[in-house]
Amino acid sequence: MLASPAALTWQALTLRLHTPFRVSYGESATRRAFWLRLAGDAGWGEGTIPPYYGVDEAAMVAYWQATATRDDPLPDDPAAVAAWVGEEGPAPARAAVDLALHDRIGRQRATPLWRLLDLPQPQPLPTSFTLSLGEPAEMAEMAAAAAGYPVLKLKLGTQDDAARVAAVRAARPDARLRVDANAAWPAEEAIRRVAALAPYDLELIEQPVAKEDIEGMGRVQAHTRIPVVADESVQTLADVERLAAAGVAGVNLKLMKTGGLAPCLAMLRRARELGLRVMLGCMVETSLGATAMAHLAGLADWLDLDAPLLVANDPFQGIWFDQQAGVHLPEGVGIGVVRVQD
Repeated sequence: MLASPAALTWQALTLRLHTPFRVSYGESATRRAFWLRLAGDAGWGEGTIPPYYGVDEAAMVAYWQATATRDDPLPDDPAAVAAWVGEEGPAPARAAVDLALHDRIGRQRATPLWRLLDLPQPQPLPTSFTLSLGEPAEMAEMAAAAAGYPVLKLKLGTQDDAARVAAVRAARPDARLRVDANAAWPAEEAIRRVAALAPYDLELIEQPVAKEDIEGMGRVQAHTRIPVVADESVQTLADVERLAAAGVAGVNLKLMKTGGLAPCLAMLRRARELGLRVMLGCMVETSLGATAMAHLAGLADWLDLDAPLLVANDPFQGIWFDQQAGVHLPEGVGIGVVRVQD
């Protein structure tokens, strides 16, 4: 019996973090990832999502099981990937298949993804380096220890946030600071908190209010010159439209919440048409997913691709970072990552 053209396998991976990752939702020392492989290692993908997104792993596996038995040919043109993947199933499960299909086509054509997708060649923009939520003195110590990183992203979302930012600013007067509340504040409270943080010369503030409160996000932006950047609030093309209409300055796009390269690139291009600035981010994931996203960096304003710096047992080698935390692509074709652990 001939194997299905879409035959694929997946493997669960436990990612261990160098230090516990604390945000307003909670704390974790590990994350679960999935490595997806097309038959014959023709293409690789990753499906990884934090628990607070509420995605059922069983639903992800069910999507892959259904995909593995499809008998229609795999797409040989990147323009056909989105239609082949479809819109059913959890976004990170679709992202894994989308990445694997793009990786396969890039390998077949012996070209890196950015060229395959007719994108500008990425230049080494610096990534932000994330400081987990902690007491002010603790975050100041983390900031001082991260002296090699010119851009820091501070996780906020509880009491004493101004004290945290003040402590980090005192420890790193040279740093470009971004803050991320992970949807922790009601809109009126967010307006007050952002005003209190303004003296510390922030580059942007990410997701200050609940993901459903698009109007509230716009109200926060109307009260500050600091760019407000949506993260949890932007998962679909329709979200990009709503956020632009609300007056938000930017969006943080991630492959695992948008469903892969094809939908992410469509959202990125629409965001540009609407005058939004764009951050390319990642979950706490492996270098496989982060490297795939880095291929789009030629169209980005900001990068937040520090996951490979946070994971202690990354099983892949892909993007690398220079002494200014600039993100560089590997030289391989397709996504370009290689396996470094068994």
